[in-house]
Amino acid sequence: MQVIVCVDDDMGMFFNHRRQSRDRILIQRILESAKGKRIFMNTYSAELFEGNENICIDDDFLKNAGDGDICFVENEALSGYMEKIEKIIVYKWNRRYPADLYFDIALAPNGWQLVESYDFKGYSHEKISEEVYER
Repeated sequence: MQVIVCVDDDMGMFFNHRRQSRDRILIQRILESAKGKRIFMNTYSAELFEGNENICIDDDFLKNAGDGDICFVENEALSGYMEKIEKIIVYKWNRRYPADLYFDIALAPNGWQLVESYDFKGYSHEKISEEVYER
């Protein structure tokens, strides 16, 4: 499976019990990069993609995802699924927030290599960095 996460500079995924992934340009970019494939996510994340037919809502999506499936993850620990993950796409806000939940995979120590990096202007953030990691 391919995992998409949004983090701050300290790899925080949630701050003050709120998502870090609400930026409409970022959401559009995720939909465009999926190229019509289904994007799996839990009920909590579904509101960000409301009205899009390519969204598959399943509260056990990480357990049920297969090879090549795209999974948007906001509020789930991922280290227990590391063997299933083929690619990790990290969107960084280039800010620091007081986080409640952190991205729990140490990339370099676990053999993940940065293969692509791109910065773009979001709607609510002047700069969002996209980093693609593969093993």
